[in-house]
Amino acid sequence: MNTSNAFHPLARLLHWLMAVLILTMLFIGVGMVSTVSEKHEWLLAIHKPLGATIFVLALIRLGVRWRHPPPPLPAGMPPLMQFMAHASHWLLYGLMLALPLVGWAMLSAGGYPISLGGSLHLPPLMSANFEAFAWLRLTHRYLAYLLFLTVLGHMGAALYHGLIRRDDVLASMTFPRKPLAPAVAPVVVEVVEPPSSSIPPQV
Repeated sequence: MNTSNAFHPLARLLHWLMAVLILTMLFIGVGMVSTVSEKHEWLLAIHKPLGATIFVLALIRLGVRWRHPPPPLPAGMPPLMQFMAHASHWLLYGLMLALPLVGWAMLSAGGYPISLGGSLHLPPLMSANFEAFAWLRLTHRYLAYLLFLTVLGHMGAALYHGLIRRDDVLASMTFPRKPLAPAVAPVVVEVVEPPSSSIPPQV
């Protein structure tokens, strides 16, 4: 178990890298469904390899999490809040893995090539099936909505911990505080006075 107050440096790097990629992916998705111009094909060409990258990084991040467990939540955190924190994290991991897979299957069902750039193509996950394509497209859209809401909740919780509770939750993924050195107990020196002479003075 991780006894420090911070995530492993590689976990922090992957977290912020994936945060940028996921936000970029969400904006690209909004752009794709809001335009039918030539920009649609350009956005789609970015969308596919970006989704594959997020999927691979999510697997790597799970491996890092298993190898370097995250720090424990603050002891004073209410049980319901702890449950919501764990549940939202696993929901994020599930969505980071499910969305690329659903998108891959959707393109396969529609008979579209899954190009990652140049001559690199992914094999289809299933044969062409337009009914499955329609269902997977709808599923992909609603999973993207759920990811957007989960990311907003995640960001709100991080700000709540950093600005209101002021605990180590946000700092553990940004700039963790160094643990304080244990206090050193003062050394008490006992001064022993020499015994007084019992020999009576001479007259």
